[in-house]
Amino acid sequence: MSPSQVSAPSLAVIDVRPIPRHERHALIFSTFRKLPVGRSMQLVNDHDPQPLQHQFHAEMPGAFSWEYVQAGPDLWRVRITRQAVPDRHAAGGCCGGCGGAA
Repeated sequence: MSPSQVSAPSLAVIDVRPIPRHERHALIFSTFRKLPVGRSMQLVNDHDPQPLQHQFHAEMPGAFSWEYVQAGPDLWRVRITRQAVPDRHAAGGCCGGCGGAA
């Protein structure tokens, strides 16, 4: 197989537009948690998913990168990549809330 025939790894694409609003975030977080570190998913939406980005920051700080691929006005595409989370215990930065040593 020549290099031009080698396909890039598949990218999980979630088009949330047809999904009921109350089900969207659970599906997105479930899909994200299944991603290996370094892999991405692409979110497709009809509005800027900034509230979702805030939720990612609150629930998974440092565990993701967020890149707008397309930013409106009618369609948004965001590439969300799973990042390795630094070991906060090794750096002495643990708040103690997880039960680990500070």
